[in-house]
Amino acid sequence: MSFDPRAETGIPTEPVGSLPRPSSLQEAYAAYDDGKIDKAALEQEQDAAVRDTIDRSEQTGEPIISDGEQRWSSFATYPITDTLAGTGLAPTLGPGGQFFAIFADGHGRQLPKLERGPFSYVNYAADSLRKSIAYATKPMKQAVISPSMLALLYPLRDPVEGYSREDFETALVDECERDIRGAFDAGAARVSVDFTEGRLATREDPRNPWTGAGLLPHFVELINRVMARFSADERRSIGIHTCPGGDRDSVHSADVPYNNLLPAMFGINAGYFLIQLASERERDPVYESIGRNLRDDAEGVAQMAYIGVINPQNPRVEGPPEVCDRLVRAADFIPRERLGSTDDCGFSPFSIDEKPNHGSPDFARDIAFQKIRNRVEGTKMAAEKLAVG
Repeated sequence: MSFDPRAETGIPTEPVGSLPRPSSLQEAYAAYDDGKIDKAALEQEQDAAVRDTIDRSEQTGEPIISDGEQRWSSFATYPITDTLAGTGLAPTLGPGGQFFAIFADGHGRQLPKLERGPFSYVNYAADSLRKSIAYATKPMKQAVISPSMLALLYPLRDPVEGYSREDFETALVDECERDIRGAFDAGAARVSVDFTEGRLATREDPRNPWTGAGLLPHFVELINRVMARFSADERRSIGIHTCPGGDRDSVHSADVPYNNLLPAMFGINAGYFLIQLASERERDPVYESIGRNLRDDAEGVAQMAYIGVINPQNPRVEGPPEVCDRLVRAADFIPRERLGSTDDCGFSPFSIDEKPNHGSPDFARDIAFQKIRNRVEGTKMAAEKLAVG
């Protein structure tokens, strides 16, 4: 179905992607890993969660929705494994890879590692979208993982015998293009690429060696290799999402200055960017940096900036006037016709997430839909104040 991002709210607004999985679904994932239920039983729980997600998302007034990634192991690992514990892991991968991130509360998330070639996905985003889209009456967006995140599967220092890093990264770019094209073919109106590793790439955390390897320019290059395979018209509907992480109500790189990332990130030839900002301590300097670095012509596309106005890690519900005020303030620095709104991050990027600040995943789920409703209402208020739309 055709989609005009300004039609309902004046200022465009959209989610990042994930929503907290219900406790019953998280328990089903654990039971499946333990061999207590079969895959059909897990898929039944996933489908029930998707139906509920789409129904409640549409009730918020959100103009474009997602299925909340209820069928995914995580935002990063859905192409390579069925569960976070490694059930259904791609045959060329094994355990014991690099830590993707070590979070502020001390916990970490570890990736598998590439043991041999050739590399390919075992799941695609379109696999989930095709199942979900039949339940929706509104346009749907689809998030996909960036090739730069999955580049971390290749050991940092040790080559994989018989399979060079160059061959691996060529396969990565091919698979990411296939993932995006498949999502559009399955009916997605928009596709955003998760790039949470971008800010982390400049942290230089001694506990996590890849962060000190100066990989940000290479990450941008990898993503641009994918973007080069799409026309300017297609890239208007392809976004890039950045945030300082979000897992168990903790983050991994909020202490990294945004200017370490933003000038390089806007070098990606995508049409729009979803940028965490509600939880940022000092917003004005970031608004200013966005306005300065946002490109009028990214290989034929005028870039849009969707700023985060909702903090998924905090159970406090932002009111519509607060959302409105943040957008009106951002418009002092970012051209209002290039401005949109979003949430800082997905509400639960990993399938098993206790949401400790919220008390339970089920309460966090209820809070998430309240926050989304208020984002939509606050965005409409800002559009009226700014005479946009």
